[in-house]
Amino acid sequence: MSSVLLAVGLLVAAFVGFNVGGSTTGPAFGPAVGAKAISKPVAALLMTAFFFVGGWTIGRRVVDTLGNDLVTNPAIFTLEASIGVLFFIGLALFVGNMFGVPASTSMTAVGSIAGLGVARDALDWAVLGEIAIWWLVAPIIGFWVSLIIGRYFYARLHALIAMERSDPPLLTVDRSGAIPVLRAAASTNRRELYGVVTVVVIGCLMAFSSGTSNVANAVAPLVGSGQLEMNPGILLACAAVGVGAFTIARRTLDTMGSDITELPLTAAIVVAVVSATLVIFLSAIGIPASFVVIATMSIVGLGWGRATRPVTVPEAVRGDEDVPVSVGGLAADEEHEDDDVPAIGEEDPEDIPSAADLFDPGTTARVVLMQNVVPMLATGGAYLAFRFVPVFGF
Repeated sequence: MSSVLLAVGLLVAAFVGFNVGGSTTGPAFGPAVGAKAISKPVAALLMTAFFFVGGWTIGRRVVDTLGNDLVTNPAIFTLEASIGVLFFIGLALFVGNMFGVPASTSMTAVGSIAGLGVARDALDWAVLGEIAIWWLVAPIIGFWVSLIIGRYFYARLHALIAMERSDPPLLTVDRSGAIPVLRAAASTNRRELYGVVTVVVIGCLMAFSSGTSNVANAVAPLVGSGQLEMNPGILLACAAVGVGAFTIARRTLDTMGSDITELPLTAAIVVAVVSATLVIFLSAIGIPASFVVIATMSIVGLGWGRATRPVTVPEAVRGDEDVPVSVGGLAADEEHEDDDVPAIGEEDPEDIPSAADLFDPGTTARVVLMQNVVPMLATGGAYLAFRFVPVFGF
């Protein structure tokens, strides 16, 4: 009987990993795909490779953390309980993926484990509280940092690096020698090539960060129960993530790369830098990183900031069109009158897309809604099951 249960547990863990690949590939490589820097298959390949590196190196530490620190009594992770936790994680993530919304795997996993902990009176509320606070603060930071960049620095940054994707391929394969060599196409703009490399590298960094935190979401309960060794568990999770990245992740790549907002390459770099920096910071202090939410709010903040450039802050607050641009903190833009970049308030509104053009309000609302509903489904479902269903009893 235990061998059958273990087989079921491995299948459920693989199902979770499959949905992790579907929900995390979009935030990591959606900006690069949306900017046409790489294709979806290449994004899936990079996601799989760097997720494995992150999971194999730092990820094992997070597996121990989720299996021990979040609950006061790790013994509650019986084989039956572990299967139940993984089931609710996978089910909730699958719902998000079916809606094309990259739900937070960390929030969903922690929520499911918290449901078990509350049902068994073994949840460490202090640890959960610290995690929840950072989950609230980090997306707000990402939104405002991106908004400020979009409003005050994006135009100058874009003019400086001037990276719009061209139609011809950036790279070609030179087969003149014995070994094919990848080279820059003759028509390739060097700045464009450097920009593409930058945004892809940052996506790889985000995939690595995802591996460090999300590999635990798939196998921590089984490893904590003692039914699965650490190394085979990591390999199982990474293989399942790869399958998800090549299949179901196509929807979340569309959502994060083009449905929410139209991202030129410069914007993709900004979103990736802001999101990756916050994710690395959270991982460094031991917080399971919810970079799905951070990346989403960064995209929205950047789009909002870009849309408000034609209006100065005093004009927006007072409704006065005659207020000078140099008031307060806006003077920095006026100092660059000789540049090609117009100052805040002097930019022609017709040259800047509206907020509705930069990000789709309907899609954004759907993303925000599902990113809250999915973890709630996992938490509520786990609590009810472990509290009232006899098969999960002790």
